Amino acid sequence: MDKSIAELKAYRASMNEKILNSGFKDYKKIFSIDHKAYLNGAVPARYKEMMGLVGSMVLRCNDCIFYHLDRCIEEGVTEDELKETMHIALVIGGSIVIPHLRFAFEMMEKLNEEKSKSIK
Repeated sequence: MDKSIAELKAYRASMNEKILNSGFKDYKKIFSIDHKAYLNGAVPARYKEMMGLVGSMVLRCNDCIFYHLDRCIEEGVTEDELKETMHIALVIGGSIVIPHLRFAFEMMEKLNEEKSKSIK
């Protein structure tokens, strides 16, 4: 991964802003539905983010894996919980998920490093 965590987050925020301000209103509708799906409800947000991580790994979307890992960590999901979550993705998706498991571990380490630096 060539980009830093800060660069990845800045890129996502910048591109989302461009998309949402493009004048095409349907983008806002989908982004809103996506955002609301992960809010606390009968199922807590942390579990929803863990489910999002599983889906992202099975669908093999590294951008989505990064996003849901970041959100999981923000929601207080522990490293052990993340490892079990990723195990579920591997069981569901099979060996094709292994390259994305590598990516997820790399990003989990970087996100946890960033979090520990911000706490100090």
